[in-house]
Amino acid sequence: MPNDKKIPQLYSGERQHENFCRMEDFYHTATLKAASHIRPFPKGNDSVLPDTYRFEGETRKLSDLIQATDTSALLVLQDGKIRYEQYFLTGGPQVRWTSWSVAKSFISALVGIAIDEGIISSEDDAISNYFEALKGSAYDGVSIKHVLQMSSGARWNEDYSDPTSDVNRLGLVMAGIQGLDEFVHAIQPEVPPGTVCRYNSADTQALGMLLRGATGRNLTDYMQEKLIEPLGMESPGYWLTDKNGIELVLAGLNLTARDFAKIGELFRNNGQVDGKRIVSEQWVRKSVAASEPHLVPGNVIVGGHKFGFGYGYQWWVPEGSEGEYSAIGVYNQFVYVHPGNRAVIVKLSANPNYGLSEKESDNKDEENMAMLQAISNNL
Repeated sequence: MPNDKKIPQLYSGERQHENFCRMEDFYHTATLKAASHIRPFPKGNDSVLPDTYRFEGETRKLSDLIQATDTSALLVLQDGKIRYEQYFLTGGPQVRWTSWSVAKSFISALVGIAIDEGIISSEDDAISNYFEALKGSAYDGVSIKHVLQMSSGARWNEDYSDPTSDVNRLGLVMAGIQGLDEFVHAIQPEVPPGTVCRYNSADTQALGMLLRGATGRNLTDYMQEKLIEPLGMESPGYWLTDKNGIELVLAGLNLTARDFAKIGELFRNNGQVDGKRIVSEQWVRKSVAASEPHLVPGNVIVGGHKFGFGYGYQWWVPEGSEGEYSAIGVYNQFVYVHPGNRAVIVKLSANPNYGLSEKESDNKDEENMAMLQAISNNL
């Protein structure tokens, strides 16, 4: 349960590293238990990070970016083995850090599992067929596929620097003034579905409603069975919830760096763990591909600008990708996967300048990607 401690003021320039490691102090939560049989990553040969990386035609120091973005954890896996692991500030091997939108990629995996099991018939189904509160909203009649691709056509503004934007209105939900289902139901359509990729955190919340309706279960229970247990998560985690106990699936997952890495390893291994199928290979391929023109790098709209990454099913695809993809959250959270280099890299951070503007110089999403690519290519 939350207490009377001051709720973090996001996108304000305040340093957040002392908050992102203890979000349970501020919000309602639902607990995820460690797996019954944990699967710790074995230790591999130690790897040395490169000193520099290239970005915007310049050679920059990796240590400077780690410091500037208030990095708490940097974990590098190759072939499923830990090659590098370092914690800073308030981070640590057992510290549960907030995911922000890295959570979205976990939800995508759960949708794929539900389709594999036949609980959801097809991603071409209307999402509103599965949850009553989606009827009469922007999601009424919209295909699950278009919601997965952030192409629902819903009216939405994800500008973190605008205090009146839709994404910042979620603060009312987390303050207990409004429920998540009510919030999503009120969203209205703007453009035809499947025509524009406008990054919209409410799309992911609608996917959470889809899963609750299809399974008849809460997300915490479903994820415990379908991901936590088979992936062998090592530590307890939790979801942030609204006042009604509904999980904030668009951003509210809190796990350790090692357990965040497990979703990357699952996808790097095409949906399998130790040869056991968890989600179909077809779903993995669809999830990490910018498969239509409006999804390719440079066409995806975030807030008021076009972004340099493409989009799949709740996964980002870098420009000029060599088969790489990444789960990405605000404040520079990353689960980056490079199948060709057999690499998964987790970076957890609290970049104090994030959301002060829409400029890359503040948010550093693309610069962090350049750094992660340099680390991967150095293995």
